[in-house]
Amino acid sequence: MKKRTTTVVLLAATSIFLAVRCGQPKPNETTATASAMPANGGFDSQVKWGEHLVQVSGCGDCHTPKKMGAHGPEDDSSLLLSGHPASIPPPPFDQKEAMAKGMAATQTLSAWVGPWGTSFSGNLTPDSTGIGMWKVEQFMKAIREGKFKGLDGGRPLMPPMPWPSYRNFSDDELKAVFAFLQSIKPVKNVVPAWIPPVK
Repeated sequence: MKKRTTTVVLLAATSIFLAVRCGQPKPNETTATASAMPANGGFDSQVKWGEHLVQVSGCGDCHTPKKMGAHGPEDDSSLLLSGHPASIPPPPFDQKEAMAKGMAATQTLSAWVGPWGTSFSGNLTPDSTGIGMWKVEQFMKAIREGKFKGLDGGRPLMPPMPWPSYRNFSDDELKAVFAFLQSIKPVKNVVPAWIPPVK
C-alpha cells in the first residue's frame, strides 16, 4: 500500500511539473515576440498589404462596377474601385415600392435601393473626383465613424457599406488600405449623390 501511495504521489508531482513547464516560454522566446505583427502584415510593402486587405475585404464587390461576362457579372477592371458610373442614371423603378420590399441593386452592383433611400458606391481611386485629395486621417474617420467623406458633421455612410465591421481594422491596416488606394489608376467619375427615402 505504501509503494502504491508513493507511485501516485510521484505521478501527480510529475504531472504538475510538466504542466507548469509547458506553460512557460521557451528559451529566447518572449510573449512580445510571439504576438508581434510582422511589418506590413508580412507583405513586401505597405501597398501590397493594402491590396491584400482590399481584396479579402471585398471592397471591389461594390466599388468596382460589373459587366456581364460568360459566367455572369464580373469586375470591369478598367474601372477598378471607381464606384457607381456617373453615366448610369439611378435605377428606373418605383423607389417607394422597392424600399417596401427590402433591397434592390442595379446590374452594375454599385447602386442600391432600400429603406435608407438610394445609395451609390463611392469612387475610391486617387482622382480628384474620388479620394485623391483626402488625407489618411480623413479616410480613417470615414471608416471608423461611418462619416461621409470623413467629415465631421457630415451625413452617415449609407448601406450597404459595412463600415461597422471595417472599423475593426487596426490603424496600420487602414493606413495600408489607403496607401494601396492612392497607388491605383485614377478614374474620373463623379458618383451621383445619395437620394433620401421617399415618404
